[in-house]
Amino acid sequence: MPARTPPPPHASAPASPPDRSESTRKARAPAKAEPKPAKATKKAAAKSAPGSAAKPAPKRAVSTGPGRFITFEGGEGAGKSTQVRRLLERLQGLGIDAVVTREPGGSTGAEIMRHLILSGAAKPLGPLAEAALFAAARADHLDATIRPALARGAWVVCDRFADSTRVYQGALGDVDPGLIAALEAVTVGDTRPDLTLILDLPAEVGLSRAAARSGSKADRFESEGLNFHRRLREAFRALAVREPERCVLIDAGAGVDTVAEAIWEAVSSRLKPPAPRRRKRR
Repeated sequence: MPARTPPPPHASAPASPPDRSESTRKARAPAKAEPKPAKATKKAAAKSAPGSAAKPAPKRAVSTGPGRFITFEGGEGAGKSTQVRRLLERLQGLGIDAVVTREPGGSTGAEIMRHLILSGAAKPLGPLAEAALFAAARADHLDATIRPALARGAWVVCDRFADSTRVYQGALGDVDPGLIAALEAVTVGDTRPDLTLILDLPAEVGLSRAAARSGSKADRFESEGLNFHRRLREAFRALAVREPERCVLIDAGAGVDTVAEAIWEAVSSRLKPPAPRRRKRR
């Protein structure tokens, strides 16, 4: 389950995890027989500020109440890393304290595990061993980065999370679903995503994009064959069907701006980010 988001700075000491009970979730979408990728609507052009052309001072990041946890999932070359950055910029533009991170990785210990996994060194050990390595990396990532950020009220945007283990090692690697669930219960606990955005793209297109990006340096999962990636796409689409209250399928075949707008519509409708604060006139 590779990712391209740059690693975050070293996190502060872990804090106690916030209350993430199901009653606080904001999901609204009803279950559907077959998911349809979300599409963006056209927006009116933003009005330019009158008067001086001087740039406004950047908004100060503030706590907006309970933290929010957003994850991105999908096949190779779907554009997750790009859209993670776009969403981070939009949240920060509203003055929201937002943190970007990735899996595998996102903390000092987990970044070490990332190299081991994506280099292919663990592949001969099989999917079960890889699932255990991902779980170990995830435990450190949660304790060092994600939970402290959520505890202070930040919004965490993560490039891949536990769903990738369910799909790559579970659905495609044939690791027993009960074992995957047990590993997830121990490592993740109640720290579940509030919203998961699944970027959906035909496998052929995604692999072409990944090859253009990585060249001859394809990682452990990018180097798998076309049939693997077709099954990967179907497994993520099935996840969107099973958990529509948490997951939104996004059509990743459109332009970058269109995809970003579809993502923002999903975030806005599900999680209700606060409107930017207006400065008081003196």
